[in-house]
Parts: sequence; structure tokens; C-alpha cells
Amino acid sequence: MLRYGIVGTGMMGSEHIMSLRNIDGVEITAVADPNEISISLAKAMLGNLQESVKFFSSVKDLVDSQLCDVVVVATPNMTHEEVLNDLLGRDVHILVEKPLSISVDSCKRILNKAKEHEKILWVGLEYRYMPALSRGLEMISGDDFGSVKMISIVEHRYPFLPKVNDWNRFEKNTGGTLVEKCCHFFDLMSLIAKAEPIKVYASGAQDVNHLDESYDSKTPDILDNAFVVVDFDNKVRACLDICMFAEGSKDEQTVSVVSDKAKVEIKVTAGQINYGKRSTGSVGVVTSEVEKDERIKYEGFHHGSTYLEHLDLMDAILNNSSAKVDLKSGIRSVAIGAAAELSVKTGKPVYIDSDYNFTLR
Repeated sequence: MLRYGIVGTGMMGSEHIMSLRNIDGVEITAVADPNEISISLAKAMLGNLQESVKFFSSVKDLVDSQLCDVVVVATPNMTHEEVLNDLLGRDVHILVEKPLSISVDSCKRILNKAKEHEKILWVGLEYRYMPALSRGLEMISGDDFGSVKMISIVEHRYPFLPKVNDWNRFEKNTGGTLVEKCCHFFDLMSLIAKAEPIKVYASGAQDVNHLDESYDSKTPDILDNAFVVVDFDNKVRACLDICMFAEGSKDEQTVSVVSDKAKVEIKVTAGQINYGKRSTGSVGVVTSEVEKDERIKYEGFHHGSTYLEHLDLMDAILNNSSAKVDLKSGIRSVAIGAAAELSVKTGKPVYIDSDYNFTLR
């Protein structure tokens, strides 16, 4: 029986609690959060199980209790480095929610400290596990798909939801929309391209959302729309189109990948995939519905991807293997997002070197 601790019990912390409650061989033994409202939410999610759970106000007290084999970090973005400082080097496996942190420099400090950590450190980029995306990734990796040339990701959705103390309304807390929200998409781009980013150009703004809100006399400053173009070192190019005031959309997320031989179009929220080859043209396009993954016992907010992520993490722990979503994936996805935020501010392309340092040209 693997013993889990949850640090941070807001929206994503609750998602992890509910996923773990539905997995055999797991027990939640400890929860840490300084916010009483969040603790109350966690207790509601735990139900009768809360009687066997210890509650703490700090991550240090939780890890010092030695009640956990695995710790899930689901605290606000700007706290990740501080929380990980209390966990790294301790005798626990760690899953830290995306983004790894709010800046490249912060991620580098985490990577440096993680050198002393002997257990698994897994980054929660769970979009990889969405059933439609997972199936689409399999098709793209097939021998007959060809060499990937272009990637297009579109997300047209609703605005950011409220979070505890409204921390997600300000770039200083989140890293910016293109880090906070879009690190998922930049991770997918890198995974599909199988390459490193070398250049990012972005145009974006805050045109609609949160402009009438005020917190301590300050207006939120997070982008609500952008176009981001990413060049990779193997000449694959990718584009993100994000709009967060598009509640009138039918398909919230679409991922299209084009090779020299074929195209895959993944309608993520609809669970549908279109596949066509250049040799057969539009008449040969095949549309398929993505079958439900029978392993998923709790779908939650992300089509069961958090649940599947935990199954893979458990498998890695029990088989003494490494993280499938590692620190390199974490810092890379943050670097692309941070470069995009910088490009929006400066109006210039941002070049990224192999150590994820930026240069404006």
C-alpha cells in the first residue's frame, strides 16, 4: 500500500484526492494546507476516509511526520520552489503540478537541488494522458505517418476560474498565462517534435478578461489571448492559438500535426480524430471516435488524464524506474512559455540556447 500526502488542496489538489481515492493499492495518509477553506474542501473530498488522515498547516510538518511514500504538490505556482525545497532530498517520491515553477531561473534552482534527490520527481503535465491526445500521439509515432513538419494547437475556452486568494490573477504569481496555462501545450509540441526549442515569437494581449476586477487596488495583468510560434532545432515549426474569452466554441481544444505524408487532427474535448494521407487526399480522410480507456475510474476535470498519470507514477515507483514526465520536460515547457511572454512584452523574437537562456534579436 503506497501512502500519499497532498500538499495544497484547492482545485487541483482535490482532483488528485479524488483520483487517488479510486485507485487500488493507495491510501491518503496526510494533507497539508494553511488555508482552512481548502482543508474543509479536502475533508469533503475524503469523506469517511478523513478519520485516518493527518492534517498539517505546512509541508515541512507533513514530510517530518514520515507518514508518506509519495507527496503530491498542488500549491500555487509561485510556491513550488519553496515547497520543493522542503521535500527534495527527503525519502519521498514527488509529483509536482505544472508548471514546474514560474520562471526559468527558479526551475534551474530546482533542478540543481534535485541532484540530491534519490526518489522519483515527476512533473504533472497530464495533458499527455488525455485519451484523445494519447491515441493521436500513437498515430503520429507510427511508421507510415512520415516526418513531422508542422504542429498547430488551438485552445478557445472560458476565462481563468477563481482560485484561493485570487492568486492566479497576476503574472508575478503564475509566470503569466503562457506559462501557467500553456506549458501543457508547449510540452505537447516538444513531445511531438522530438526536439528542442530554439526560437519563439509571440503576439498577445489582455483585451477582455478581468479588466473590471480589482485586488488591493490592482487590476489583473494576465494575457487572455495570444498567437505563439515556436521553431525547433530539427526544423519542425509549431503554432499555438489561445483565446480565453471564447465560451461560444464547440471544440475547446484541437491539435493538428502535419508530416510529409499525412495529417492527424485531434479534437481533444470531442474525443475524435481525423486521419488523412496526402496520397489519398480529402476523400481518404478517416474519422474515428476515441474509445474510452477502461482503466479510468474517475474522469475529473481533464478526461481522466490525472488518474492515468497516477497509474504510470505508481508503476514507476513499484518497478523502480524513472519518471516519464521528468524535470527536463518541466523546465522546457516553462522556458517556451516564459520566452513567449517576453516576446509579447518586447515585440521581438526570443532565441533559446541549450541551457534555456534567452537572447533578444
